[in-house]
Amino acid sequence: MAKITYIEASGTQHNVEVETGNNLMQGAVFNNIPGIDAECGGACVCATCHVYIDESWISKLSAAEDVEQMTLEEVDDLNERSRLSCQVLVDDFMDGMVVHLPASQG
Repeated sequence: MAKITYIEASGTQHNVEVETGNNLMQGAVFNNIPGIDAECGGACVCATCHVYIDESWISKLSAAEDVEQMTLEEVDDLNERSRLSCQVLVDDFMDGMVVHLPASQG
């Protein structure tokens, strides 16, 4: 398990435990965090699970693969920390990770 903090654009924080092997999207959905719609169920085609990985964590993750990059190109508020939460698998080393939700998904 890893403790992950999801921060809504409004600043509301949700500190939850996410089981290792799940992805960040599942962690949000299973814990009823608003702003992660996950319309495609994690198929990497809708970008309704777009998040910003906190600056202190982005370099610790592997880079997004081509399919994820192509899907991210469809979001209006893309930045260098953008990821699809369905594509980020949780591992024990991620304990304490912080992710931010875009205002467009609030």
